Amino acid sequence: MKIRWRGHASFIIETGNKTIVMDPFNADYGYPMTPVTADIVTVSHDHRDHNAVVTIDGQPRVILGSGTVEMEGISITGIASYHDRSAGRERGLNTIFKISAEGLGLVHLGDLGQILSAQQVREIGTVDVLLVPVGGRYTIDAGEAVEIVQTLQPKIVIPMHFATPHLSFALAPVEGFLSHYDTVIKKPYLEVNSDNLGLDQRIIILEYL
Repeated sequence: MKIRWRGHASFIIETGNKTIVMDPFNADYGYPMTPVTADIVTVSHDHRDHNAVVTIDGQPRVILGSGTVEMEGISITGIASYHDRSAGRERGLNTIFKISAEGLGLVHLGDLGQILSAQQVREIGTVDVLLVPVGGRYTIDAGEAVEIVQTLQPKIVIPMHFATPHLSFALAPVEGFLSHYDTVIKKPYLEVNSDNLGLDQRIIILEYL
């Protein structure tokens, strides 16, 4: 499985013969609009920095909301959650997506705004790679992200949804999250399989396209 970060909360996941784009944004948010063709697009919620499906080339299948979709050795499960700490009254709903493929479980928390409930943790299950928002303001903040990492115990943690030189609105920088960890690895992209996960948890910062 190959994982590339497009910036903000958007990732390109290549697994088997499929390309999955998660939470695409549009040009309003400052990041380079590198052309991407996908077979599948997941959308965690209906805000423009996460739902810009029209920017993705090809004729991708769009996956929204709760439930499980299976195709050619890939299972994608949506798990209901909230975009805020007030049961959705401020910013509505958010979908956590888990991609199960190649013997791996990759979880994208979307714009999660709450600490996970016991039921949500059970629905998520085993996590090998966690894509977690850390910038606060519209999502969980750095401290809450650390708490979720401790709960889910992923082998690999990739922070997202934080301030960068390109992002056009204010979020907290990633350093508040990284300060909780002794070692941080920086990579242009990540290639991972069930054999090279390792035993120790790794915090990885990806470069955006």
